Amino acid sequence: MYLLLPAAGVGKRMGGDRNKLLLTLRHETLFAWTLRAAEAAPSILWIGIIGQPVDFPDFEVMLAGLNLSKPVALIEGGSTRQESVYNGLQALPTAATQVLIHDGARCLATPELFDRCAGALATCEGLIAAVPVKDTIKVVDGAGFVRETPDRSQLWAAQTPQGFAVNRLKECHEQGKKLGWAVTDDAALFERCGLKVKIVEGEETNLKITTPVDLAIAEFILQRRLG
Repeated sequence: MYLLLPAAGVGKRMGGDRNKLLLTLRHETLFAWTLRAAEAAPSILWIGIIGQPVDFPDFEVMLAGLNLSKPVALIEGGSTRQESVYNGLQALPTAATQVLIHDGARCLATPELFDRCAGALATCEGLIAAVPVKDTIKVVDGAGFVRETPDRSQLWAAQTPQGFAVNRLKECHEQGKKLGWAVTDDAALFERCGLKVKIVEGEETNLKITTPVDLAIAEFILQRRLG
């Protein structure tokens, strides 16, 4: 299985002006935790890091310290996540027929989750890790009033990894580029092209580090996980 890690953003909501993946969590960068999980997943054979060239020197120092056994490629990203993944798909080795895409900021994903998603691609062309929604969700109109309350039993919170047949996803990205679609994840491109996306059970601890509060929660989770 081939893995792409979008890592081209700046963590403005973290209150900084640098790539948030270079922030430290228990003496390791956030990105190092993500990469260690990918390294420990037997299904992952190759890792592509999609980032901005300004971050590549820091990434290279981090990678040297991790001493990963799997091949790692640095790929220049775009101005949006969608553009970055597009670039990553073009940079995949020619042998790649399936790909997992995982946000680098979801640094608590386990090797088991990577392997579970990789295995599920044998039964579908597109999938996302997700967890059932626990809270009641309200759909609100432009004036701030509740319009409806959807059935919670049918709602899932999307995570990553997301997995796809490479050729199918490339076709969806080309279609999105041609028609000017702007989406927040690759599953949305799949859906807009009329393709089915399967749910794979995610992990409650697989949170995305976006704010300082998330960082504190991640610290607590790792403390419990590692003892």
